[in-house]
This record gives sequence, structure tokens and C-alpha cells, in this order.
Amino acid sequence: MEKRPTVAEILAHPAYPDTIWNLAPTQKGRLPVAAGRGGPFKIDWEVHGHGDVKLVWIMGLGSNKSSWQRQTLHFGHDEGDRYSSLIFDNRGMGKSDKPFMRYSTSEMAKDLVELIDHLGWTQPRQLNVSGVSMGGMIAQELAILIPSRIASLNLISTAAQIQNTTTWLENLWSRIDMFLPKTLDASIVSAAGRLFSNSWLSSPDESPVPTESTMMVKLPEGRGYRKFDTNYERFAAQELYKRLSPDLFPKLGFILQAIAAGWHYKSPAQLKKIADEVGRARISVVHGTTDNMITIPHAVKLAAGLGLGEDKGTVEIKEGVGHVFMLERCGWHNELVERMVKKGMEENNNERISA
Repeated sequence: MEKRPTVAEILAHPAYPDTIWNLAPTQKGRLPVAAGRGGPFKIDWEVHGHGDVKLVWIMGLGSNKSSWQRQTLHFGHDEGDRYSSLIFDNRGMGKSDKPFMRYSTSEMAKDLVELIDHLGWTQPRQLNVSGVSMGGMIAQELAILIPSRIASLNLISTAAQIQNTTTWLENLWSRIDMFLPKTLDASIVSAAGRLFSNSWLSSPDESPVPTESTMMVKLPEGRGYRKFDTNYERFAAQELYKRLSPDLFPKLGFILQAIAAGWHYKSPAQLKKIADEVGRARISVVHGTTDNMITIPHAVKLAAGLGLGEDKGTVEIKEGVGHVFMLERCGWHNELVERMVKKGMEENNNERISA
């Protein structure tokens, strides 16, 4: 295995202070949710941009809303006149509250419905939803709750149910390894290996960064945002920013979210209901062949359960890509979201004509 830079080297890198970009939201808040469902507790949220096209980004296990910052930059700032992008921290993580209770993807979707309602995004076929990993599971639950409000639905690196697709021993070890105590150096290297392809990690840092022409951004004083040397270094820096701030990455919140993801299940009948009521043309299933977190058979089964394929909906299986499309294939991922927004609009027009 290729030797990666140490935590000390990442922290000493000139670009480390620039890890999280200062992108000013057009709206933000902490919304009390779940009254009568074990709450209330507060969900921390931001909207970037002020356009008519509403984008909802649902993050996965143990991640903060800042993990969407490349999408926030593109859709909420560079294209902020066209899009309004909602990012938020799921319960248990980031700046949201961390209630000690049983978490489920269905309850987390109900948190999101309350947030969307608070924003007034309540029109039919208004929401363009993207969920990654556990976020894709929450997106499935959202589609059960409010199918007629969804214009497009992107289910990325996710599953209807986590199942063992390797040997029993390999599966057991991969789950145990996520919770074993490790040094910070070992934790970052392990996470990178589970989430990304080795070739991408070793490649030069390809992330876009905000510039002086970016709307509603505060640049570092006297200079622009710096670049890292490799993609691994940028990922490691974001992980360190999160893990060195205990409030942003609490162990208990991670465990409670992991339980929610592990118990997520959508039956064949429920998947058919999602597809029928959202509309297959509005749905995409996206997965990478080198995903070490949720393996490719999960995507095949999810797409089949939704009845996608043969010109029904969108199924994208990308060779050599890992778990985190919005980073590893950022430009392609953003283009996919834009294509699905366009498909959603076309379907909206078709529904109006047929009505």
C-alpha cells in the first residue's frame, strides 16, 4: 500500500487553514424538530443561492454538511441565481443536536420533511433530492413520505438494505474495523481506503476552490484559497477538521447513525411504491465498481427493485470509482444532478400537458 502523509504533515500543510471554505449562506438556522417523536431537538441547516430550482443534499454516515462544499460552491454560489441548495447536519452529527435515542432512516427523513416545510418548499414536484450512502437511505424514506413533491431523486452509493455480498469473515471484519480504536493516522488511512479508489487518492488535488469572482465568499486575508498536493491530502484535511472537533464528530452520534443505516430496509413492495409514485424517469441509481463501503450488488438490487433500466429511469455504474462520487467524480456528479433536474422539469411539463 502506498505510504500516505501523516496527520502531522497534513496539519502543517500550507493549505490546511483553507480546508473548509467560507461560503456565506443566503439563509441559515437551527430548527427544532421531532416534537412528539422524542424531541424537540435542533437541526442545523443552510441554504446557499436564491434560485427557483430547489436542491436537497442528504449526507451519509458520520459526515457533516461541509462535505458538500464542492456542490455548495457550484450550485449555491457559481450558479446561485438558478439554484437554491439546502445542506444540513443529520441528527447526531455536526452542529445539529445529538439526542441519545434510537435513530432510524425513517425518523431522520421526518426531520428533513419538517425542515423543508419550514423553508416553504412545499409545491408539487419542487424538490431535487440527492442522497449519498446513508443519505440515500434517508432519501428513499423521504420518497415514501412526500413522493408528489419530488422532481428528481438521485440515490448514490446506497442500498435498500445492507446485505453481505462478500465472505462472512470479510463482512464481519469490515464492520468491526469501523469501530475498532485506532490512532488518528490509522483512522484517516482506513477511512480513505474504504471510501475512495487508490488511483484517485494518489492523483493531484483536483478540487475547484472559490475565487475572488465567487459570489458571497470570504477569501483568506491577502490571498486566495490554496491547493493541496494530492486528493488524499484534501480528504484527510477535511476528516481532521471534523475529527479534531469533538462536537462535529461525536462517537455516540456515529454509532447511533450506523445503527440507523444498518437497520434500513425497503421491501420490494416499498421500492415499487417509490418508483410508481415518484416516477421512474425521475430516479437515478449511481454506484462505483470499487465501492468498499456498499458493494455493487446493492446497486443492482436497488435498481431492479425500482424497476429501472431499459429506458426506464437512470442507472449509472462507473468503473473504478469508490463510494464518494461528489468528491471522486465531482464534475461528472454535478452534471448528473443537472441532467436529472432537466429530466424532472420535462416530466413536470408532461404531467401538466396530460392533466
